[in-house]
Amino acid sequence: MAERSTAAVDVADNSGDEPLTAKADQSTADGVAQNRERDTESDEAQGSPEVEGRGRTSAPELHSGHKLARRYRLEECVTRLDGFSSWRAVDEKLRRAVGIHVLPADHVRARVVLAAARSSALLGDPRFVQVLDAVEENDLVYVVHEWLPDATELTTLLASGPLEVHEAYQMVSQLSSAMAAAHREGLAHLRLNPNAVLRTSTGQWRVRGLAVNAALRGISSDTPQRTDTEAIGALLYASLTHRWPYENDAFGLSGLPKDVGLLPPDQVRANVHRGLSELAMRALANDGATASRHESPCTTPEELVRAVAEMPRIRPPEPVFTAPPEYQRTTYQQGTYGRPSPGAGATAVPTPPPPLQSRTGKVLKWAVSALLIAALGLGSWQLADALMDHGSSENTEQTQTTDTNDKNNDALKPVHNLTIKGAAEYYPDGKPQHPGDVGLTYDDDSSTYWRTYTYRAGPTLAPFKQGVGIVYDLGATQDLSTASIGLYYSGDHTTAALYATDSLSSSASLDSMTKIAEASTSGNALKITAKKPVKTRYVLVWLTAVPYAPGDQYSSDAGYRQAITDVKFTG
Repeated sequence: MAERSTAAVDVADNSGDEPLTAKADQSTADGVAQNRERDTESDEAQGSPEVEGRGRTSAPELHSGHKLARRYRLEECVTRLDGFSSWRAVDEKLRRAVGIHVLPADHVRARVVLAAARSSALLGDPRFVQVLDAVEENDLVYVVHEWLPDATELTTLLASGPLEVHEAYQMVSQLSSAMAAAHREGLAHLRLNPNAVLRTSTGQWRVRGLAVNAALRGISSDTPQRTDTEAIGALLYASLTHRWPYENDAFGLSGLPKDVGLLPPDQVRANVHRGLSELAMRALANDGATASRHESPCTTPEELVRAVAEMPRIRPPEPVFTAPPEYQRTTYQQGTYGRPSPGAGATAVPTPPPPLQSRTGKVLKWAVSALLIAALGLGSWQLADALMDHGSSENTEQTQTTDTNDKNNDALKPVHNLTIKGAAEYYPDGKPQHPGDVGLTYDDDSSTYWRTYTYRAGPTLAPFKQGVGIVYDLGATQDLSTASIGLYYSGDHTTAALYATDSLSSSASLDSMTKIAEASTSGNALKITAKKPVKTRYVLVWLTAVPYAPGDQYSSDAGYRQAITDVKFTG
């Protein structure tokens, strides 16, 4: 019987308390993007670990048009190496493009590849290219993963030069955060290079090949966290300098000169951001040594996340203003109107008569004058009437003015923005959405966001789920009056409520909180205003209804979901 498993099926070897992967040092990288996967660079050039003995089994004879599981039609071979092949294919059942790795079931690494693929699928982190299926069938083992046609490899981005400073900052921030999350689940990459890093059309950075590519190539490491951290440092180094931080050339980049050691990026290229230069050196430190001006080295992705957080935030570049073309006088303006023509023998243009000197103009002037006289008379009559009534109503107006001023005192109180000091996802049912992304809702970047999962029923999430939300820490007890929430998806409809609570707890009972206000919208912005300011330090934004949205880069299936891009509070 053919063994078959999908991304939703756990690995039989995993017990309840073990990490998602059987061995952290067997995790890998893989996937395909807009460009074909490259395997021509040497492992020495990449600074990657030694490769185990190669499998002797020959790759299965497959061709374009071949169909696996009567569902996946192979379209184009993008890699053929060491007994396995990688393909761009079409899932005819769901009518979408996918990537597939195929190797014989008796390949020396077939079981390791299956275990690695299933472990990666269980992670379910949208920052990684997702494994969709892992199958053993008809003497073949194949792994199906996402295909991102709108994504571009870092190799391609670096072909034209180094990245802009903000892009490099976003890349190292998102990669280190993603790899820290993977390592917390026991998964390592071990082949994190420019071919494995993708930037989508929306500006998000994604990692492909977690727990597959290294297993396909038999790569392992005794220090997987250190290996992945140094790989992120190499990617940042290359993005800043347009040079590969080792002596050998790789990925279309020139290596460093021989016998000079590892030079800091700001010594290799002019105008390199000093903070990012030091960060790259801290990640690339070997055996605890670092050239980053006495800063301690980063040896794990988690340490790299903390180092990025300690840096001053790098803002995106201001839009460049393009000056309009210089004003030029037209031929008509440079001609003979109102002045003699410069050429001899040129015909003079007759001077037009003064305005309103014709019969029609005179009639028009008399009509305007009559209207002005009538208006002045009417205005004088109204003024006299107002003066007559002024004395009788003076006392009444004084009383009303006093009352009005008293009522307007509260309305004139100044409104100020409240600073968000921290946040945590709130999931009292024990089923979180994406807790690692809550910081993206107050990072002053509308292109990043925290999102919910996709639900088949809606817009109201009940009774299947009470709601989804985030608790924000305002740093101290303050008056809260309004929340402005930026939403990624529009449609009918999004409903959210504000609750005052006493902690950042993700499991506190909703009944223990004080409801402030609730509002709904069908657009991309939602404003919730309290009837009167409420004193609180912690405030919950609680979504109870989400709109229907088509498939996107995270999920090809349409359904009910929402994402929060920005949250701002005022008091």
